[in-house]
Amino acid sequence: MTVSDRDKDILRGLAERKAEIAALPVHAEKAALWTQLNDLKKTRPLLWINEVCWHEMNVDDELTLQCQDDWARRHETVLRRELYQWTHFPGDMIVSGYIASPMAVTDTGFGLDEDVDIVRTDETSDVVSRHFRRQIVEPEDIEKITNTVVMHDETATARDYRLACEVFGEIMPVRTVGVKGRWFAPWDELIRWWGVQEAMMDLILRPRMVNDIMARLVAVYCDRLDQWESMNLLTMNDDNTRIGSGAYGYTDELPGADYDPAYPRPHNMWGCATAQIFSEVSPEMHWEFALRHEMHWLKRWGLTYYGCCEPLDIKMDILRKIPNLRKIPNLRKISMSPWIAPARAAAEVRDEYVFSHKPNPAILAEDCWRPDQARKELIDVLEAARDCRIELIMKDISTVRYEPRRLWEWETIAMDVAEQFG
Repeated sequence: MTVSDRDKDILRGLAERKAEIAALPVHAEKAALWTQLNDLKKTRPLLWINEVCWHEMNVDDELTLQCQDDWARRHETVLRRELYQWTHFPGDMIVSGYIASPMAVTDTGFGLDEDVDIVRTDETSDVVSRHFRRQIVEPEDIEKITNTVVMHDETATARDYRLACEVFGEIMPVRTVGVKGRWFAPWDELIRWWGVQEAMMDLILRPRMVNDIMARLVAVYCDRLDQWESMNLLTMNDDNTRIGSGAYGYTDELPGADYDPAYPRPHNMWGCATAQIFSEVSPEMHWEFALRHEMHWLKRWGLTYYGCCEPLDIKMDILRKIPNLRKIPNLRKISMSPWIAPARAAAEVRDEYVFSHKPNPAILAEDCWRPDQARKELIDVLEAARDCRIELIMKDISTVRYEPRRLWEWETIAMDVAEQFG
């Protein structure tokens, strides 16, 4: 594989800008703040923005790709988005002082892929509506869920690393990066195979079938984790890696005592879980059909993050008081979605966990942009949770109505409000 001189020049120009930014002392200062937060020490609310509608954000061709080669375009995409975010809505983001070269790790899947009809309202958007064709209908369909086989193409990993060093090596160091933890949401998979309404009905109509299939899927996930570990494919995530549906993983509590830098293991790292489709499911059923199975995954990790869109202010008892275990092992951060009651959530979370709040991105999607309302919504939550350890995560940004400055201005407002509560 080769990269043209033109593509190299484009990538090097972007890398030079990244290197200048990464060298700023503010990143060490921000890392210290994230460490304090994740170690449950008092700090101002910290802000991170992700899951951006990038197709709506291009201004003055800042995001327009110029490279021709596919490998170069992948790196160019990452660099341009990182530089754009730093320029327009950085919040408390941290720019790494290296170029990541991902390992070529794949697997054979879990035996099922979603069979789906898709409807789009915007042909350029990744946000679509789905209708799932059912593949899990009867108890015997559990056999369709199979163990995966993990594969590492070491030749491709070495080739990509050499090429990255050739392109970037005189500007920034290059690091090979493996699996830095992984999003763990087995119910997100199940509803794609089962159907949303049908799966929810079967919680009542066929509970044994639901438990059997959930147990099977979690076991398959854990088997894949075993393979990542045995093949030494894991990379530490106590840095500016996204943890769960929240923000960064900086902490002084990881990797822990039993740690070999050449062979990181799950107990040295952050893990996560969520059952966001259970937003309207009772705490008792959430425990029965989700959390008690997810525990087999969660107990493997050094620190953990729980939740995403499900309102967990009404479910803290099952997170804190699990039968025979008392609480999720090493639970540190809990998602507090836009649908929580802030005062109740704050009373439940207190200063025992990171209050990982998700402001409602709908504020960016309205017909008219209302900055005063955006400020009010943030103040209302932070007033209620004043004694908590808070991160603000603006995510799930499906649209800004093709007005990128809405997000830029929201970030300015959020940082201003966060400073007021420092």
